[in-house]
Amino acid sequence: MACENQTFNSGFILLGIFSNSPTHIFFFSLVLGIFTVAFTGNVVMVLLIYLDNQLHTSMYFLLSQLSLMDLMLICTTVPKMAFNYLSGKKSISLAGCGVQIFLYVSLLGAECFLLAAMAYDRYVAICHPLRYSVLMSQKICGLMAGSSWILGSLDGTVEVAVALSFSYCRAWDIPHFFCDVPALLTLSCTNTLLFEKMIFICCVIMLLFPVAVIIASYVRVIVAVIHMASEEGRRKAFATCSSHLIVVGMYYGAAMFIYMRPTSDRSPTQDKMVSVFYTILTPMLNPLIYSLRNKEVARAFMKLSRKGKSGKQIAR
Repeated sequence: MACENQTFNSGFILLGIFSNSPTHIFFFSLVLGIFTVAFTGNVVMVLLIYLDNQLHTSMYFLLSQLSLMDLMLICTTVPKMAFNYLSGKKSISLAGCGVQIFLYVSLLGAECFLLAAMAYDRYVAICHPLRYSVLMSQKICGLMAGSSWILGSLDGTVEVAVALSFSYCRAWDIPHFFCDVPALLTLSCTNTLLFEKMIFICCVIMLLFPVAVIIASYVRVIVAVIHMASEEGRRKAFATCSSHLIVVGMYYGAAMFIYMRPTSDRSPTQDKMVSVFYTILTPMLNPLIYSLRNKEVARAFMKLSRKGKSGKQIAR
């Protein structure tokens, strides 16, 4: 009980991924640069879609939700990691750890379902274009996005409640740069086998079910695109869908690697490196992939830029 009480009073220690060596200082600066690009890119995507009337469609609404989730995800982990590294303090309170787990797990789960909704949106747009306004109405689109947030939050609530109910009687040093559930479980002196099985079942629901929806949607899309008579139509359809598939591949591949392996097969170093990929790199790449490969987003950005320049000239 003494160990358990000390854990609840003092919280945990995040060991992080950087030391004070010149190489690690360079990589830390690189992470801060990536964070800045990711933060700026996702904020710009959300604002563009909100401000440009021509982007007020189901596809771009779902894309704005993805950018919002990526923005929240990167802000959940990187600022705390940067503060700990710069201040030399590595502690995180029990409440702070719980908040990180809840936000992190909730956002990961929400993105899983949202990516499936985006795949379904592309399926309807390409395979049933005449019924698109009915099958992907504002009400249905809002319901899909809202369901993604709710399902993700339910998963986050369950995991944080169970994870923080365990006794932690070993060292309180978490071998990670944020409170990740698999890393936290290695410190518990409670038998976590049942919880690990629950996490695996949640992963089947949160990862494999959306993947099945995505695969089914894109099989139909590919068949429809192949039979298109217009070369321009095929090119545009493939360009739109390929952006989404790139994001799906990066996101689901890393998430499955982290959460669908038993604890005995885990390596702290591997987990940290893969976590960096999909909690820091992916939120940066998503807006770049969608903006660079999307003429409508580029048009909206140029339009907003011209308005900004005109406003400055008038002010002068």
